[in-house]
Amino acid sequence: MPRAKLSPDRPHHDPRTVVRALLPPPSPREIFERLERVGYRGQDAARRSAALFAYRHVRRLERVHVRGIPAEDLPPKANILLIGPTGCGKTYLVELLFGSILRLPHVVVDVSRLTESGYVGADPSSVLTRLLIAANHDLAAAQIGVVVLDEIDKIALQGSAARFAGEGTTKDVKGNVQKELLQILGGADVQCSVALTDSTWAEQILISTRDIAFVGAGAFSGFKELSVARQGSRIGFHTIDQPDEDTIAYGLEQREVIDVDLFHAYGFLPEFIARFNHVCRLLPLTRTELRAIVLENVLPPLRREFELECVPLDVDDARIETLIDEALERRTGARGLRAAVEQHVEQLAFERFGER
Repeated sequence: MPRAKLSPDRPHHDPRTVVRALLPPPSPREIFERLERVGYRGQDAARRSAALFAYRHVRRLERVHVRGIPAEDLPPKANILLIGPTGCGKTYLVELLFGSILRLPHVVVDVSRLTESGYVGADPSSVLTRLLIAANHDLAAAQIGVVVLDEIDKIALQGSAARFAGEGTTKDVKGNVQKELLQILGGADVQCSVALTDSTWAEQILISTRDIAFVGAGAFSGFKELSVARQGSRIGFHTIDQPDEDTIAYGLEQREVIDVDLFHAYGFLPEFIARFNHVCRLLPLTRTELRAIVLENVLPPLRREFELECVPLDVDDARIETLIDEALERRTGARGLRAAVEQHVEQLAFERFGER
């Protein structure tokens, strides 16, 4: 199908105009500090890496599109892979970075829903359609944006050596979803639809991914056990206890997240993992960090809502500690903690809200 141009009534700015609106970017240290001010807690090492990644992305855009420096004279476009347990703040980190601080077009896509082109499901090129929509169909803005490939561990090849949440349900049986994403990640002109539709007659557009930053994010449950098993086999041990799905919650070591062979055994094509210049590990949230999230992030808006309903909301310290204990035991991180707090106040809200 011949590619079509965006309709004249849709916005289409010069890349220089879009990039100039981002300048000057805050320094990596300023970005790091702003993340905490807008509500991000903990993960100092990952926050530093993400802040530097975001800064370098914007500066590279400036040098190529505003100052006219040839792209080949600069380091290649960077992509980053975030690995960490459920509820540790992977996608929240990126959303704050590019939604609240740098305000670049960005989109979070659940890649576990992607299927090989020609099969029922979302085509891998649809991640670019979603970015185009997030950029209000401004092609220039979309081509410098950020795509978060969430749940990326769920497209590991079926039949890999790993035990992970959702294994056996992956749609990437032969690795073709990875292969199609590989082209997109590496920087190419990719034809995609301008709307999320299954129609083969949908308007098409050619998008360059050479300046789009990609962030992979996943819990990679079973990754730690695979690492332990492989290490054990090298020293003569061949069995390990079968773990719970999310025992990754005790954290990965740096040597493990840079081991391409380990990712290959998990079910990823080596060239696919190589498209991510930096692999960044996020650790389980500590009790101190979880407590800060409850007191500084979760409770204040709830208290405000209750105040507007003229209902006092008191959560004593003992109850907070109990909620944190439950989150630690269930290994659900901040996401589970928020849900637990909401559940705790639900009955009170039901009984008292709307009273006259």
